[in-house]
Amino acid sequence: MPGRLPILVGDHQFRINGEEVPVYSGAVHYWRLERDKWDDILEKVKGMGFNTITSYIPWEVHEIRRGEFDFGQINPSNDIDAFITLVESKGMRMIVRPGPQINSELTWFGYPRRILEDPELQAKTAMGSKAILTQVPKPIPALNYACDKFFEETAIWFDAIMPILAKHAYPKGNLVAVQVDNEMAFFFHINPYECDFSADAIRNYQKFLQQKYGSLDELNSVYRCGYASFEEVQPPKRFEGEKKEDIPYYTDWIEYRERYLVDSLSRLADMMRARGLENIPLFHNYPHPLGPGGAASGITTPFNLLALEDKLNFVGFDIYSRRELYEHVKTVVSYVVGTSRFPFIPEFIAGVWPWYLNPGGFEDEEFVTKAALMNGIKGSSRYMIVERNRWLASPVRRDGRVRPDNYNMFKRVNQMALENAFVGNERVADVLLLANREYDRLEAASVLVTFPGDFLEVLFGFSEYPNYMTVSEKTLGFSEAVQVQKSNWFSQSYKTLTESGYQFLISDTDLPLERLKRYKALVLGSFEYMNTALQKKLVQFAEEGGAVLLGPRIPTLNERMHKDLTLMTHLVAANKRLLVQDGVELAHIYQIGKGCVMVLQSLDLLPKALPAALDRLELSRVVKSDPRLDVTIHKSPKKPDKMVVFVCNPTASPIEAEIDLKIKVKTIREIWEDRLVRHTTGTFSESLPAHKIMVYECTL
Repeated sequence: MPGRLPILVGDHQFRINGEEVPVYSGAVHYWRLERDKWDDILEKVKGMGFNTITSYIPWEVHEIRRGEFDFGQINPSNDIDAFITLVESKGMRMIVRPGPQINSELTWFGYPRRILEDPELQAKTAMGSKAILTQVPKPIPALNYACDKFFEETAIWFDAIMPILAKHAYPKGNLVAVQVDNEMAFFFHINPYECDFSADAIRNYQKFLQQKYGSLDELNSVYRCGYASFEEVQPPKRFEGEKKEDIPYYTDWIEYRERYLVDSLSRLADMMRARGLENIPLFHNYPHPLGPGGAASGITTPFNLLALEDKLNFVGFDIYSRRELYEHVKTVVSYVVGTSRFPFIPEFIAGVWPWYLNPGGFEDEEFVTKAALMNGIKGSSRYMIVERNRWLASPVRRDGRVRPDNYNMFKRVNQMALENAFVGNERVADVLLLANREYDRLEAASVLVTFPGDFLEVLFGFSEYPNYMTVSEKTLGFSEAVQVQKSNWFSQSYKTLTESGYQFLISDTDLPLERLKRYKALVLGSFEYMNTALQKKLVQFAEEGGAVLLGPRIPTLNERMHKDLTLMTHLVAANKRLLVQDGVELAHIYQIGKGCVMVLQSLDLLPKALPAALDRLELSRVVKSDPRLDVTIHKSPKKPDKMVVFVCNPTASPIEAEIDLKIKVKTIREIWEDRLVRHTTGTFSESLPAHKIMVYECTL
C-alpha cells in the first residue's frame, strides 16, 4: 500500500486533506456523446446534486493500431484530457476506470480485438478449449490474466493513458480515484471447473501450493498422496470427493482462484502507481452476485474483498436490483459495510441495459437507493446517470434532455443525503453475522455442473453461483453435508436476526480480530472442521468479553482435516450451563474468560434459540409489530443528540407498522416527506405502502 496520501480512505470515510467528503457520482461516457453536448450534460448531472463524474476509458476505443492512439486528434469526442478539464472547471471531482477490461456492453469488452484473438492471451477451460464469455452483443474469449504477455500488452495502453491521468491527479487536478480493471471474476466464469486452466495459471497454482505448504512432505501429509514435486500436482477438473480427507485438494483450488484475482489486480495496480498514480486511491468493483446475496452465505469466494484491500484502497460490489429484491441490496451492502474500509457501490443501477428483465421505473430506483443508504452505504456511482447506446431510461438523455420523474427523484435523494450529512453516520450494529469462508470454498468446490457463466439464470433456470440445485449432497464422512447445511444455518440466522430486530452487519471469517472486537456478538455456522486460525480468533474474542454464538457442531478438525481441539479444549475446561426456554433446551453456554461461547445445536430451534441467547446480552434492538419490516439505526459522533432511523416494508402488501426504538426520543421527523411523526417515548405508528422506505430523524 502507498504511504500517507492527500486522499485517505478508511474507517468508512473518503477524506481529502482530512475532510470527510461524500462521493455521489454519476457515470458519463464522454466518447459516446457528441462533444458539443458535454457542457450541457454535465450541468444537468451537477443539477441533480452529483459532485463527481465517473467514466470508463476504453482501450478498444482509443487504440488505432498497436502503440498508436486517438485522444481527440481524429474523433473530437475521444479527448479525455479535455473532458476531465471540463469536469474540473465545474468544481466537480473525477473518477476514471481505464481497464484494461471495462465491459460497458462494448463488443470487445474494452480490449482491442487483436488482444482477444491472440491464442497466448486466451484463458482455457478444463478441457483445454477457449473459455468463452457468453455476454452480448457477441461472445468473446475470456482472457488469461496469469500470462506475462497480457501485462506487457497492457503496459502499452497504460503508457499512453496514465500520463494524461497523472496530469489531473489530485492535488494537481480533481481526479480523486481510479478503478483497477473491471468486475474481475474470470469473465463471469464463477464455476471453478470452467476457467482458467491455461499453462500459466496452472504454474501459478503450483507455486501457490508451494508457498502455502512450504514442503512436499507437508502437502503429501494433507493430500494423503506421494507427489515427487509440486509440478506433478494438477488442479481438479470436476468434483469427485468421497471423504473428508479429499476436501483440502479441492478447496485449495478454490483458494487459489481467489489468489489469482488478487494477484492479477495487484499487478495492474502497481503498474498504475508506477506511471504517476501513486497518490491516488485505487479500487475495484466485484460483479453483483445474482439473487439475494449471490451465494446463500454472503459474498465470498472467488471474491476476497479483505485480501484485495491489502493491495488496493477499497473494494465494492456492483448492484443492479429492483424493489422486489430488497434482500439482495441488504445482503450485499451489509457485507460491504461490515468488511470494506469504505462502503462504496462502484456501479449502482440508474437505467438498465436493453435485455434486463423486469426493468421497472424510477420508483424502483428510489426504493433501491434508499435501501442502500438504509443499510449503510457511504458512496456510489450511478450507472448510467447519462444515457448512451445499449442503455435505457437514464435520467439524462444523450442529447441533454431529461426524464423529469427520474431526474427529480435522483435530485431529491442526493439533496436528502447531503442536507442531512448521511456520510457522517454509522450503522448501529452490535451483532456481526459471519459467512465461513472455508465452508463457502467447500460449497464452490462441490458444484457438480460445469458451465460458462452469465445469463444462465435466465436460460437454464439456475445461477453460475453454487447453490442447492448444483452442489453435491455427499456428507463426505460428516454428520451432514456441510456444503449444503452451512447455507441453511447462515440463511436462518440472517432471517432470525432481521425478524427479531437485532441490529447486525455481515462479514466473513477472514475479518481480523481487531475489527471483530468492534461488535459484542458474533454469529456463525460451525461444523466438524474449522481452520485453526479461526478457532483461535473466536477463543480470544470470547476471552476479551465477546459472545460467540455458533452451531450445530464443535469442531475437532482443522481445514487440513487434521485433529484440532483448540476450541473444544477451552469449552471442556469452561463452566457450562443450559439455556432453557419453556422447558426446551436451546443452547449450551460456556464461560470463556470475560465472555462466552454459546452452542446452538438445532437448526429447527434456531428461530427461538438465537433471540433467547442474544436477549442475555445488552444489544441494540428494535421491536417491530410485523417481522416482515426491516429497521436500521444510524448515528454520528458529531451529532450525539440525533439519530436516523430507516423503516422498510419490502413486501408487495401494505403494512400497519408500530416501531419501538427502545430509547426515549424528543421528536421524530420523516425526512423524505418533511413531516413530524407523533410518538410516545420512542414508539410510533405508520402506514407503510408496499415496497416503501421511510427515513426518520430522531432527536434524543
